[in-house]
Amino acid sequence: MRAVVSRVGSAAVTVDGAVVGEIGPGLLSLVGVRHGDDVDGARRLARKIHELRIFPSESGELSAADLGLPVLVVSQFTLYADTRKGRRPSWTDAAPGEVAEPLVDEVVAELRRRDATVATGVFGALMQVSSVNEGPMTLLLEV
Repeated sequence: MRAVVSRVGSAAVTVDGAVVGEIGPGLLSLVGVRHGDDVDGARRLARKIHELRIFPSESGELSAADLGLPVLVVSQFTLYADTRKGRRPSWTDAAPGEVAEPLVDEVVAELRRRDATVATGVFGALMQVSSVNEGPMTLLLEV
């Protein structure tokens, strides 16, 4: 699994003109699933997102877990686009929705088991994602 994680001052997801998920300061995590990913990988990715030490403090870098900050999780199959040939991306590495959705849900569930406040987008929907990137700080995580 793969995630693009940004430290944000705020982030929101809108579907059909309605805000379906939003957070203040915290993490925006775009999550992609490929063929062969499993529940264990989803749980490892959630732990990595939650414990990622990217928030500055006087005592050193802290994580969303340390600070009790929320996470906005948005499914993003395009993270597995293959753009090496031509101008048209190939999506063959991305898992189909019936495989990917339960694994994105497991990332969310694991974050919640860790007592994180989690907001989400809507799997498979046409979403508008807005964010104020702090830093800017954006990282690619893979498990």
